[in-house]
Amino acid sequence: MKLLYTLNQRPPAATTLLLALQHMLASIGGIVAVPLIVGASVGLPATEIADLINAALLVGGIATVIQCVGIGPVGIRLPVVMGSSFAFLGVAIAIGKSDGMSGIMGAAFAGSFLVIAASFFMDKIKRLFPDVVSGVVITLIGLTILPVAMSWIGDAPKGSAEFATLPKLFLALVSLGIVILVSVYCKGVIAASAIVIGLVGGYLVALSMDMVNLEQISQASWVGSPTPLKYGMTFSWGAILSMSLAYIIVVAEATGDFMALGANCQKEVTGKDLKRGVLGDGLGSTLSALMSGMPLASFSQNVGIVGITGVASRYVVAVTGALLILGGLFPKLAAIAVTIPKPVLGGVGFIMFGMIAYAGIRMLIKAADTKRNALIICVSLASGLAVTIEPRLIQHLPHALASFLHSGITTGTMIAIAMHLLLPQNHKEEREMKRQEVVAMAKDEECHSPSFKVMESKATISKAIATIEAMRLESEEIMQNEAQVKTNANSVDEKENQAEEKITPKQI
Repeated sequence: MKLLYTLNQRPPAATTLLLALQHMLASIGGIVAVPLIVGASVGLPATEIADLINAALLVGGIATVIQCVGIGPVGIRLPVVMGSSFAFLGVAIAIGKSDGMSGIMGAAFAGSFLVIAASFFMDKIKRLFPDVVSGVVITLIGLTILPVAMSWIGDAPKGSAEFATLPKLFLALVSLGIVILVSVYCKGVIAASAIVIGLVGGYLVALSMDMVNLEQISQASWVGSPTPLKYGMTFSWGAILSMSLAYIIVVAEATGDFMALGANCQKEVTGKDLKRGVLGDGLGSTLSALMSGMPLASFSQNVGIVGITGVASRYVVAVTGALLILGGLFPKLAAIAVTIPKPVLGGVGFIMFGMIAYAGIRMLIKAADTKRNALIICVSLASGLAVTIEPRLIQHLPHALASFLHSGITTGTMIAIAMHLLLPQNHKEEREMKRQEVVAMAKDEECHSPSFKVMESKATISKAIATIEAMRLESEEIMQNEAQVKTNANSVDEKENQAEEKITPKQI
């Protein structure tokens, strides 16, 4: 896919603001939802829940800017949006009910140092993520978060008669249809803005159907800021262990997100890049705990936006971070984005999450070049989807292990890594597959469009390499045949000589 803006390009100011806005609109619902649900579950008053939301937006924005721009060894310098993650939701609620908000903050603060420590080993961890493993992780991220889009469309508890009513389905289809039409029939900046156009179009239709709650805007204050260490911190080993397991899951997801972003941005992600990204992730969660906010993680839906729009500029997403910071300091602005109906987000989410899965599948197609890799893909994908579709499969495992494996992403990743390490590699088969790939590339029809001259030269080089390789193999085969003929001839001569020696005068 040709990029509209590459990683280090800076679009015009107005274009940058528009493209940054769609990243913000796609992510703000998730960023706000986590502190909202945790605060309500713990029993916080509305004013304190608002403070949690302010902290999530402010710190998420700061972490996003650092990841995009980079500060020394911190920040992967890719278009990454950071925010409060649903991976911590269940753990935070459980800790909050037993230890209160101070217990959540203490566990989040202590657990963040596990992520910081893990970042210094990403060079070695990167070796555990060849294309076959990375493809599995990225595909599972896209497939396992698809139910989130479904729940947004439903916009009601499962089993409720209000789940996915016809008006909600209509809203989802409208926003989805707008994104598809704009992406297919428009070009340039308009096509790159398909997500925000779909969200705005769906929002306007929802307004006409009286499905937008505008009270949230009137109730939000104009100015607000989080209070550092508002709840204090208490530490318990059980809470820290539970939170640490969630952090491990986030590291695995972040690795997949960074790999997918690298693929979408057409940039190879090295171990050093992963170290910077995971370090930024860990330090962001440390800062969030100090500012009385929820732990952070990279947002997968924004990875999908990069794939859909072809806008890989990290400076665009850095502006998204600035918008999130403004939302944390001026809640009235954030409230406007929060009023976007969930079915509208769900319709757009289908494309965003599907694009992530597509990036993983594209990587798996390249990796499935041997029987060994095909087995790794089949077993790990099936395992990850199995625990996602039927969580009761692991209900009899020890609690700590079940908590760790409840995420299909984690289960699939662990199995893919284990099989990659344990199954022997057939180097002869791999070399043969690569040779066939080179020959196939040479036989492909060359593209004669002027915009593909570089590809033509690559095809010519590949064809030359394939020709040389074929000549070498043919030469080796001829030499082997000649050697075999000489061996057979020598064998015949020896047999004739032996026969002559055995002939006696009597026989003559």
